Amino acid sequence: MVELLVVGALAGFLAGISPCILPVLPVVLFAGATALPSSAAPGATAAHGGPAQAGARPRRGSARPVATVAGLVLSFSLLVLVGSEVLSLLHLPQDTLRDVGIAVLALVGVGYLVPAIGGLIERPFSRISAREPNGSAGGFVVGLALGLVFVPCAGPILAAITLVGATHRVSWTAVFLTAAFAVGTAVPLLVVALAGEQLVRRVRALRRRAPALRRAGGVVLVAMATAIAFNALDGLERAVPGYSDALQGSAAVRHQLNALTGAKHASLSSCDSNAPGLVDCGPAPNFTGITAWLNTPGGKPLSVAELRGKVVLVDFWTYSCINCQRTLPHVEAWYKRYEKYGFVVVGVHTPEFAFEHVVSNVKAEAAALGVHYPVAIDDDYKTWDAYDNEYWPADYLIDAQGVVRHVHFGEGDYTGTEQLIRELLLSAHPGVRLPAPTDVANLTPTGELSPETYVGYERLEFLLPNPDVVENAPATYHFPATLPLGSFALSGTWTDHAEEATSGPRAQLELSFLAKDVYLVLGGSGTLTVNFDGQRTKTIEIGGVPRLYALYQTRSTTSGTLLLRASPGVEAYDFTFG
Repeated sequence: MVELLVVGALAGFLAGISPCILPVLPVVLFAGATALPSSAAPGATAAHGGPAQAGARPRRGSARPVATVAGLVLSFSLLVLVGSEVLSLLHLPQDTLRDVGIAVLALVGVGYLVPAIGGLIERPFSRISAREPNGSAGGFVVGLALGLVFVPCAGPILAAITLVGATHRVSWTAVFLTAAFAVGTAVPLLVVALAGEQLVRRVRALRRRAPALRRAGGVVLVAMATAIAFNALDGLERAVPGYSDALQGSAAVRHQLNALTGAKHASLSSCDSNAPGLVDCGPAPNFTGITAWLNTPGGKPLSVAELRGKVVLVDFWTYSCINCQRTLPHVEAWYKRYEKYGFVVVGVHTPEFAFEHVVSNVKAEAAALGVHYPVAIDDDYKTWDAYDNEYWPADYLIDAQGVVRHVHFGEGDYTGTEQLIRELLLSAHPGVRLPAPTDVANLTPTGELSPETYVGYERLEFLLPNPDVVENAPATYHFPATLPLGSFALSGTWTDHAEEATSGPRAQLELSFLAKDVYLVLGGSGTLTVNFDGQRTKTIEIGGVPRLYALYQTRSTTSGTLLLRASPGVEAYDFTFG
């Protein structure tokens, strides 16, 4: 218990000095900087109502910075522990408190700009102030609002506390751990607030301009509230180094966190993916370490807890994967057909290549592929690992109670999966009349195909005549006399990197394949001319977002040889077949 609390406090401290804290720092800094009582300004009124004496020295310290951080700690702690339960009892959306915090933050900013409004806001909290009106009430209000919008860096400690609150299993251990985390986070924030106060006290020019400084603080509060409301600071909140994970990830701490959350060690990888019907694979893990959300209102995150009561399909995919692309029309059709009956799809986009870590690339290609359901960007494989997943695509079907009831890897069996979706919807909503099943063509390949073929040296396997390429430097290659089926060769100048090979002067690539369709993931810029068995078939213009291109398509499986001629600057990643 003691070790857990110490680690909780240290985790909070690390959160308080990491990049994700940047959105609230200007507010905390100005909370301290505007802490001066009015007597510090020329012509001000003294604490007891009379005019201030000329040259009067301000008090040594103000309670406002402390009150601001105290308000933040209090509201943040209550939010993570009981916020979810309160909102559930009131039948309100889970982001209601965040919206309230943004509104209060903006209102306090307006109060800084308009003193009459500021007085009205601080009046209900005036008893919190010291005997002299040092502004601590206003600081406490700012802190309360900040606590509702303050989301420190996610990690095992905070994830465990949040899970406890979301599942309404709050215990004294959870309360003490939350307090330890909050206090740890408060320490660096308090230093920032006190620094702002001392800056004003030591710089005479700033003391003379206290009203102007207060107005500047109001502008900062309104600006930050607006930025938080429109998720404009998400990039800062995500720029978090992983230096706290090792601290929070020791075996002893993990054991205590599992006991706190009631988490089971049962692995989803042991769930029978070949089961023809519904099974019990245990509680569904939450969406963890998500970089960004697409196709949700305002980019707001989803959680397994808030989706309780709905049937959820978690679909792991990556946009340049042809197997995933053949699955997407079925998943999208299910989403459109059953959404109004309580069905939700969450597409967890876990990247295979570096360019798929770029959120704008995923957003553009998801739109091009017709994906309209929510997409979670799982850049760090945190949700992938939480589900013990190993495949693209992979589907996890979750019932209304949050239990994984079916797992399917790869393409195919769309009729079976849809039937299980319908069973769970009928179980969750007895008596509901569902529409007819969807009717999307199953394009899953059958029969023998060439294996997936990577061009970068990290997974290079089928290159002839010699797989020992020159890594990360231009080199000249030559075609072999013959090219066996299922292999490829290079000619001209290529620079082979871990994930791809970039073409140089006179670059060519020859591929011997067995398939109906041949695809290649391409990036960079330039042109690629495709020849099949000596006959030119097409020229592809390459540019923009790296993606999957169809090189050759026919009606039946065939064997043959493709000769690709690339202009300099074309990046070739991975051949797949259909």
